Parts: sequence; C-alpha cells; structure tokens
Amino acid sequence: MALINPHINFNGNAEEAFLFYKSVFGGEFAKIMRFKDISSPEYPIAENEANKIMHIALPIGKNILMGNDVPESMGQVNENENRSKIAISAENREEADKLFSGLSAGGTIEVPIDDSPWGSYFGMFRDKFGIEWIVDFDPKYNGKV
Repeated sequence: MALINPHINFNGNAEEAFLFYKSVFGGEFAKIMRFKDISSPEYPIAENEANKIMHIALPIGKNILMGNDVPESMGQVNENENRSKIAISAENREEADKLFSGLSAGGTIEVPIDDSPWGSYFGMFRDKFGIEWIVDFDPKYNGKV
C-alpha cells in the first residue's frame, strides 16, 4: 500500500519548524538541502535565500514529513489559509497526549484532545508555525488506519 507523506511550504522558517517537529517526534533528518546546494550559473540563487531550506525530510514511523521555504520571488505562503490538516494516528492515548501537547505548544488549540462522540481520542490545533494538525487514537484500530 502506498504511503502518504505530507509536504509543507514555509516563508523562510522551515528549518525552525522542522527542528521543533524533530524535538517532538525524535529521529534524525533524512535530508536537508539548502538553495545554495543547487545554485549554478544556469540557476543562480539570491544571497538572502542561499541558506533557506530547499528540501527537508523527517522520517516519522514509516512516513516522511517534508517541507521547504518558498523563495521570495514566488511570493508569500498564506499562513492563515485553509490548508489541509496533517493527521496523526497515535498508537495509544499516552502517545496521543505527548504529540498533542508537544506540537500544540505555542499554537492555538481548536479542539482539546478528549474522547470524541465517535469513539476515538481526538484533538485539533494549529501549531506556532500555522500548520494544522489532528491527533487521533482509535482503540478499534490500535493506531493503525
């Protein structure tokens, strides 16, 4: 079965966001590329964008969370737009609580994590970088969807 790996665009703070995500999920980055790494005479990179993230990947279980900074020449990412949410299926309530607490730190909680009417342990928030997350533990699936 195919895996779905979310990819997030940032306005120059991708590295800060991914260091935060790494502090919550653990692990090591599989790849970090900066715009200066792809600079060439055919594709020159502005000095103010050279150290920004062209691609970053953080393995989380069997999935990979990916992201990048959008070059200023392409315009700003609307951080308050209605983006799709990143859904995490936790393996147990303790993991759900840890991830919800860690990722929502400094953000805005939309739905506090609690037992839901449909039988799962569920919460929703926007993290301090404007990314929307869902954390869910459904005991019927033991964290496997």
